[in-house]
Amino acid sequence: MSPTAVLSVEAMRAAEQAAMDTGTSEWELMQRAGKGAARWVMRMAAGRPVTVLCGPGNNGGDGYVIADCLHLKGYKVRVVAPVEPESETARKARAAFEGEVVGCAALSDPVVVDCLFGYGLSRRVEGEFATLLEELAASDCYKIAIDVPSSVESDTGSVLGPLPHYDLTLALGAWKQAHFLMPAIALMGALRCVPLGLALDEANDRMASVPRLTAPAADSHKYRRGLLGVVAGAMPGAPLLSAEAAMHAGAGYVKLVSDHSHPDAPADLVIEQDLEAVLEDERISAVLIGPGLGRDRRARDRLSRVLRSGQPCVLDADALHLLRPDMLKEIDVTKLCLTPHEGELATLCESFDVTAQSKLDRAKGLHDVTGMTVLAKGPDTVLAGRESMRFFPRGSSWLSVAGSGDVLGGIVASRLAVHSDTMRACEEGVWLHHEAARRAAPAFSASDLASAVKHAMAAFL
Repeated sequence: MSPTAVLSVEAMRAAEQAAMDTGTSEWELMQRAGKGAARWVMRMAAGRPVTVLCGPGNNGGDGYVIADCLHLKGYKVRVVAPVEPESETARKARAAFEGEVVGCAALSDPVVVDCLFGYGLSRRVEGEFATLLEELAASDCYKIAIDVPSSVESDTGSVLGPLPHYDLTLALGAWKQAHFLMPAIALMGALRCVPLGLALDEANDRMASVPRLTAPAADSHKYRRGLLGVVAGAMPGAPLLSAEAAMHAGAGYVKLVSDHSHPDAPADLVIEQDLEAVLEDERISAVLIGPGLGRDRRARDRLSRVLRSGQPCVLDADALHLLRPDMLKEIDVTKLCLTPHEGELATLCESFDVTAQSKLDRAKGLHDVTGMTVLAKGPDTVLAGRESMRFFPRGSSWLSVAGSGDVLGGIVASRLAVHSDTMRACEEGVWLHHEAARRAAPAFSASDLASAVKHAMAAFL
């Protein structure tokens, strides 16, 4: 069992079927799910009365098991079930529960557990189920969703009906993609995973690992730690922010390649004008291009020169609008990572003829078509590379500030300069970005965020 696996509906069904094929019954899986979730419910309820909302499928069956566990522990518990269970296993769970079951009731208990629908929902929630969810949304009770909230589509995070603001969501067996995707993630509350003993070690898609950074080797010097070139263009501010963040994220030497004067640049930031000289320096480890680049002919030429240099490279901001398939001919795309926000991701998908609706599918499709590592940033950041996906916990909503993406680009590029691994650099970059936001004061500016990166580094050493 792996607590980091993130599964699609298809993959989750396959994992459950594999367990049943090796001798674990569906009833046993339901018992594990219900009992494991019940322990969390009891912890949150702390002796208070509980209402469990049960739907017709196996998620409803999990609810009956939860209610039975609470009943046996002496809790005052009742089940509200608008319809009878339909699956054989759910009917067995209903029969085993000897407590109160009603078709409808006011949600007056201080704790309510949502087991109406599980991870396979594919149509809108309507009728009495929608009414129940609307009542739940209006209640001031403590709300717990089992597996995924009952109006959430598991593979996309899209909302298919009334969506209350939950206090706690308990994933069953494995994380689902919706646990990390907007808009659903914003209303799921705290996230916890209840293990079911499924074999998930071979799952490709996972939560991003918390980085374990190391101090430079005893014999390190500024070039051995990584020389990063940050390529500026039409606008001076954005690349300077990126460079300042990069200076605090591990690279030993950061050069800003710019035609501007930058009187406010820190004294320890080297500024040069000759792009070719920087790109031809055999000590260069990585390049960041895009923040403040512009979108004119000169900017396109600078991007082409950087790509032809063959250096590991982070493409951000304007570079993502300029990038075209013909620019990648004879380029080792495995050295390139893209860091688009939603709008830039849409532009890239248009440029590379990727047709997909969800953010997750767009990022994955863009990686599949180009071979580049794609960090699709935002409140639900996802990473596509090496034929796998990585998902991240939500960062601070204070990151929604101008220049935040430029800071992230600098951090990722700095980490890339340290070790040249695009996937690892993106994972480390997001964690450092989130930690810097946590350590900066609320309502921080992008420059405040860049300064906080050095403190964030300490959290992962």
